[in-house]
Amino acid sequence: MSNLDYMFHPGFFGTRAPFFMDLVTLIVALLPLLVASAIYFAKTKRYKTHAYTQIFIFAFSVIVLGYFETGVRMIGGFDYFMKESGVSHNYAFIVLIFHIAISVITLIIWATTIFMAKKQIQLKKHKKAGLMTFSGVVLTSLTGIWVYFLMFVY
Repeated sequence: MSNLDYMFHPGFFGTRAPFFMDLVTLIVALLPLLVASAIYFAKTKRYKTHAYTQIFIFAFSVIVLGYFETGVRMIGGFDYFMKESGVSHNYAFIVLIFHIAISVITLIIWATTIFMAKKQIQLKKHKKAGLMTFSGVVLTSLTGIWVYFLMFVY
């Protein structure tokens, strides 16, 4: 028995999803609120808190992504999850690709925004990059929830 077996126990949302998928989906659903709270620190001129919060949330998100990828690879991937879904495989696959594209682009923009923050001398540039990042986080969250519903609810 592996130390990671708990990941594949039934989840807590009452769907067909395993525990790890429910946990990751919950975190992804809350991610826009976490990022918004970090943005609030900047709006209230608590820049150091804003910076540390953004870095922490970003690092935590990368760790969660690694946890998610581990679970998906161990259990058999997208096709395994789609076995019990009532949704068309092709439709769900297109939504998944859309979600992955948004997620990867957001991750790149977010990382760039964090690592370039000190070099973005013009606050206007940093705000624009931050808005793009936040928009991407919201879209990642919404499309992630959409994929979850397609695989485990319908």
